Amino acid sequence: MGRRSSTRHVERSGAKVWLWPGVAGAVALTAALVLAQLRPRESSLLSRLAWPGGTDGATTMLQAIAGASISVISMTFSLTVVALQLASQQFSPRLLRDFMRDRWTKAVLAVLVATFVFSLTVLRGMRPDQPPPAAALFVAFVLGIASMAAVLGFINHLTRLLRVDTMMLTVHDEALTAIDAFYPSLDDPPRRTPDDLDADWAAGTGIPATRSGFVRLVDVEALVGAAREHDAVVWIDVRPGDHVVTGSPLATAWAPGLDERARAELAERVRGTVALGYERTIEQDSAFGFRQLTDIAVKALSPGINDPVTAAHCIGHASELLVRLTGKQLGPTVHEDEHGAARAVVPDRDLRYYLDLVCGQVRRYGEHEPTVLAALLRMLRDVATAARTQEHRAEVERQVRLILAEVPESMVDADAEQVHDLAERVRAASAGDVRAAYRDRAGETRSI
Repeated sequence: MGRRSSTRHVERSGAKVWLWPGVAGAVALTAALVLAQLRPRESSLLSRLAWPGGTDGATTMLQAIAGASISVISMTFSLTVVALQLASQQFSPRLLRDFMRDRWTKAVLAVLVATFVFSLTVLRGMRPDQPPPAAALFVAFVLGIASMAAVLGFINHLTRLLRVDTMMLTVHDEALTAIDAFYPSLDDPPRRTPDDLDADWAAGTGIPATRSGFVRLVDVEALVGAAREHDAVVWIDVRPGDHVVTGSPLATAWAPGLDERARAELAERVRGTVALGYERTIEQDSAFGFRQLTDIAVKALSPGINDPVTAAHCIGHASELLVRLTGKQLGPTVHEDEHGAARAVVPDRDLRYYLDLVCGQVRRYGEHEPTVLAALLRMLRDVATAARTQEHRAEVERQVRLILAEVPESMVDADAEQVHDLAERVRAASAGDVRAAYRDRAGETRSI
């Protein structure tokens, strides 16, 4: 897959909780109206197998199923709201989007809504002077059993979902997918850089944003197409995850042969290729995954929670992501049209940005806890071991110096020695002595 996707979808699962239950309710209503017309004679084999009881028993069952369904829907909604509150207060408000996208919650609500709508619709068509609709009653019975199973599964799922380890793993997997999807490997042929372009960007046409929001994605195919039609080169000045304010720079176009009308048309086309939203999404913004992990770590270090082990686990997940980034081509990318002409420059983040994102807040909030500082240095040791360029090793050394500068004088000697020892191990890994970087007495430099 290319570095930037041109797909203009919103998120894969979306955050519309009502969509699945709404569709399920509409399907249940249609099915109930159709099946309610099938009323075989009570003496027939189908009637005896599907519903051996009479009309009174059928009415009682439908009332019980409909009443229980609406009660359980209320309970499910209440549990979901509580889960959202816990996730926001205990971990990070940016994790709420994962709950809103959770397929289990949508599926359970869909089953419950379908059961309620189906039972209520069949109940509406019950006639004491006609045989009961055996097929509809059998389906209502099955839906009632399915609703009970769905609720039990939902409770088990919610219990697992609220575990901080599950949240960290979800964020880790999503960020890893984004990294692999949108960053080419260092082993791939190198991309063209903006330095290769013959364009006077200082004399280019600035394209300001006409509204505010977070950059969710950049439609590269549409951007290249617009630039090709106007024989221009466009430099996007924002990245997915950036917050844009109305009037701030969005892009710069180098198109010396265009008149004012054509420039205005190109500017409008360019604005349409940058999708803005009120919240960040991770599809083209792997940094959002790092932000969520950092949020959890910072929350864990707050005085009200005081859980440095959870913070260390977050750093461990970030370590895997940073190691993956060391094998990717980072930085701005030049995109060409089908004739090989450069048409668009899309900027991106470098390793320093990601290291600052993970280490900055955590080292400041955890400066008095050697467990946290040691976890950051263990992460940097892993990154230094995987680093393939001198530039990456220099960024690792920069972070080591920043962490050592945070060590307070009040820290006891034994704890300070642990931090300084891990710093030297990071430097050993950067120098290529990996065995010395990881060799220890009893695994104390790997365990928490």
